[in-house]
Amino acid sequence: QPGQKVLLFSSRLKLFPGKLKSRWTGPYLVTKIFPHGAVEISNEAQGNTFKVNGHRLKPYVESPFDTAYESLTLKAPVI
Repeated sequence: QPGQKVLLFSSRLKLFPGKLKSRWTGPYLVTKIFPHGAVEISNEAQGNTFKVNGHRLKPYVESPFDTAYESLTLKAPVI
């Protein structure tokens, strides 16, 4: 549906360099849906818009946890 955030499957990544690296990139915003499964998505950060096959997309689910991190300073132990 237009306005939905999705992840894009990247099949161009090689298997061995970065085996544990995720093959899903994004999130992207769905801007338009065409017949026969084509979907137009846009990259929010760069503003690029392009068409992809709908089978290469999956819904993006945002984390329910707060993404803010707290930094701690550790001191050397006293001996």
